[in-house]
Amino acid sequence: MEKDIIKPKTLPGFMELLPDEQILFNEMKQKIQNSYEKFGFLPLDTPIIESADILLAKAGGETEKQIYRFTKGENDLALRFDLTVPLAKYVTEYYQNLSFPFRRYQIGKVYRGEKAQRGRFREFYQCDIDIIGDGELNIINDAELPSVIYNTFKELGFDKFTICINNRKLLNGLFESCNLKNQSADILRAIDKIDKIGKESVVNEIKKLGIEEDKINLIMKFISINTTVEDTIEELQKLNIQNETFSNGLLELQELVKYIKIFGVPEGNFKIDLTIARGLDYYTGTVYETFLDEYRFLGSVCSGGRYDNLAEYYTDKKLPGVGISIGLSRLFFQLTYNNIIKPNKKSTADVLVISMIEDLSKPAEIATILRNNGINTQIYVEKAKIKKQFKYANSLEVPYVIVLGEDEIKNGTVSLKNMETGEQCELTIDEVVSKFWQENEKNQAINME
Repeated sequence: MEKDIIKPKTLPGFMELLPDEQILFNEMKQKIQNSYEKFGFLPLDTPIIESADILLAKAGGETEKQIYRFTKGENDLALRFDLTVPLAKYVTEYYQNLSFPFRRYQIGKVYRGEKAQRGRFREFYQCDIDIIGDGELNIINDAELPSVIYNTFKELGFDKFTICINNRKLLNGLFESCNLKNQSADILRAIDKIDKIGKESVVNEIKKLGIEEDKINLIMKFISINTTVEDTIEELQKLNIQNETFSNGLLELQELVKYIKIFGVPEGNFKIDLTIARGLDYYTGTVYETFLDEYRFLGSVCSGGRYDNLAEYYTDKKLPGVGISIGLSRLFFQLTYNNIIKPNKKSTADVLVISMIEDLSKPAEIATILRNNGINTQIYVEKAKIKKQFKYANSLEVPYVIVLGEDEIKNGTVSLKNMETGEQCELTIDEVVSKFWQENEKNQAINME
């Protein structure tokens, strides 16, 4: 009886990468983690599976439809759809053990059962940071996050990007002053489409809501302010909107700009964008969206904002916070798909040890010495001719190969070959270690420059 062969296939909406792509992905993830830790954020890793009642407490509408939910025995379970709800549960559960403000980062997979399409996944990595306060949280925390964004994208190799900031209190205050608070969500949805449909179409959509022309003119004048940071604040003051919420938002924005500059973000990398209307029901103050200037078509690559109460569904304690998130899987896909970045490493090894003798004791000993000195080393242990071993090294693009034969063992040396230049020299193992250390120090100095 013949065995049935099952054709292997990956589910739509799930990313799998070849090794060279995975190396590049891991490098991006590590750079983001290093950047977060540079600012003192603490690592957190919450479970992928949670009780459904925990995850669904805050969900609704489309989000609830997208949650992967299942039962195991008597347990009603779900896969986390973001990293914020698990954070809310975590902070509530471990409140007594945490130091506030609590600064955490989490890089992990989340799951959403949405329609799979190019660049949008059902399983994907998010890279989040949040600062959570106990009762209150200084606005200066909001100003530090653009500095994190700036450092992170510089580390990822980008120079031309813009961190767009706004404050929901300005929008809310504007609507309150026009007695449009009850229609604010519909107006914001229209404003949010401005990049896609243009100002004229936005005006037409707002008109359909039955709003008077003078109020529409004021709204359009507000969102049309597009100048330098200082001039934008001046133009907002000139609007002379007499509303407490608006005034508080303007004061917060001024404080934000002041400290963003102090935190070292150049003016060429941030601006006030009054059209940002994200997080209709969630963000209550500062909001951020980040765009790569030369690849604006990718959309926002990092977004977030200020919220009043992280854990309102789990505790009576007021826990305000501010946070940002990078959708790493989507970002990586878009950057590679559009040839903005390309894999340049096929191996994690710095050196491959190959042997011309059958006894692998000495090659194994050499490999162990190199690894103990922090040099990523692979040893070829299969029986094969030397030509095939070199072909293997070339296929993985390993930078160096150490060849070990009877002469080298007799002389207490190894033959080290630079696979890029073809240069080959005979060295002691101590000299090999010294050479790699010197190269590593040289590369670190170049990276610092």
